Amino acid sequence: QVQLVESGGGLVQAGGSLRLSCAASGSIFSISVMGWSRQAPGKQRELVAAITSGGTTNYADSVKGRFTISRDNAKNTVYLQMNSLKPEDTAVYYCNADIVSSSWSFRDYWGKGTLVTVSS
Repeated sequence: QVQLVESGGGLVQAGGSLRLSCAASGSIFSISVMGWSRQAPGKQRELVAAITSGGTTNYADSVKGRFTISRDNAKNTVYLQMNSLKPEDTAVYYCNADIVSSSWSFRDYWGKGTLVTVSS
């Protein structure tokens, strides 16, 4: 059984910072791409940032220069450092990971999400 658990969400004022974490646990053989997506009320889920196992990153235009994704492969953990937060960044943030399990199955796993609220 593999699971992803996010943490670090909360309420912050505009211009502030938050750091999200997401730890993968269970019967894991390897993890390739890890990412963060978000879903604001009444909107579709959008990919925010992604990182490969080798450290290559990519970002949505809306967060470039403000958000930084990183990972600790030894801990099977991905992070999202969010700076200069804006009210429009308010959303539930989800992490996901492409994982090969110890039972040799491959699939995309998702966490349950963590709420980020940015007040103006």
